[in-house]
Amino acid sequence: MTLSVNLCGGFGEKGRTSIAVDDGETCILLDAGIKVGAAGDDYHPRLPRPAERIFALFVTHAHEDHIGALPWLSERGFLGPVFMTEQTRAEMPATLAQYAQPTDLAGFRPEAMDIRLIEEGQSVNIGGLRVTSGASGHVAGGLWFHVTGGNSRLGYAGDVVPQSTVFPMRPIPECELLILDCSYGVDTVSGPERAEAIARWIDAHPGAAVLPTPLSGRSLELIAILDGRFAIASDMRGALLQQIARSGRPELSQRVARAEDWSPGQPLPDCALLVHDAMGQAGPSVAALEQAVADAAPVLLSGHLPEGSPGAILRAAGKADWLRMPTHPTLAENLAIWNRAGRPAALGHSCPPDALHALHSALPALDPTVQTGASVPLIERRCLESPDRQ
Repeated sequence: MTLSVNLCGGFGEKGRTSIAVDDGETCILLDAGIKVGAAGDDYHPRLPRPAERIFALFVTHAHEDHIGALPWLSERGFLGPVFMTEQTRAEMPATLAQYAQPTDLAGFRPEAMDIRLIEEGQSVNIGGLRVTSGASGHVAGGLWFHVTGGNSRLGYAGDVVPQSTVFPMRPIPECELLILDCSYGVDTVSGPERAEAIARWIDAHPGAAVLPTPLSGRSLELIAILDGRFAIASDMRGALLQQIARSGRPELSQRVARAEDWSPGQPLPDCALLVHDAMGQAGPSVAALEQAVADAAPVLLSGHLPEGSPGAILRAAGKADWLRMPTHPTLAENLAIWNRAGRPAALGHSCPPDALHALHSALPALDPTVQTGASVPLIERRCLESPDRQ
């Protein structure tokens, strides 16, 4: 059996992350994201076969660049089971409402889909493929996937945070091909250093300040460094408490409990305000950023900003600061993941070509040339084993 890995989205680009694994009979998808800021065919994944011939979809987490194309996939005839954690299932409706195209949502009926809940560490057999999951450290209920078919093994990181202060990550097992989360390229600045810089920024702006953040993941990483008074968009409270219940930091529930509520239309509170989404593209952050501009209040952006997004426009105009809050691996962390996985051949998702080429100099096993639309054969295990490993 020869496995092929089809790169449906997220390679040589940021967004629409999606990988198809095919053994010639069975084809499964790992994630089905959309690309914010793109249009036409670049918004959705490039499928290697018609949607009705895809056997199953496995979703790492509920961020738009990993799940936003689910209604589009359904509209094109996908009928297979969709595997995700309970937390991802709970967060899915809000993500799809904000990011899926209206034409895709028009006839979408999530209750009619065959959604099957899985947990970290669980394995599922689909045809001749075996898919095992592990905790990613990126969000509550976030997963990576390890696919075995015959003598070939694929490790797909999805979005991972090896040293998250909130969510634990489990190591990815050995494989012949490892798809790394290369969102940060060759960035070497550690999470604690970034957190200290953000804490200093917050201390330097004691009045009203707006901090856009994803509803899941980075929001708790930010709350973990907020020692003083802060506010949150009122519709975040329930989701945050659910995430904390699945995190390694139950004491964060006390911080959320003391946070003040804010809703669009109200004046900005005279303290740090967390609102979703992180790009100013949707949710209460749209109104919060408009109010911040009107009031000349400081804004701190802390993640990826697609070209043309409100956050990117504000930053370019000098009306917002930017400091990265790590929710993806640094260079040292990706090297550690790769070593732990047996030093296999590697690809990187969610990273532009120039950054991938720079990363190749530090990790020569990574191929920086492949882009969305490519198909990569997966070499069998026995072909890679050297005499000292037999």
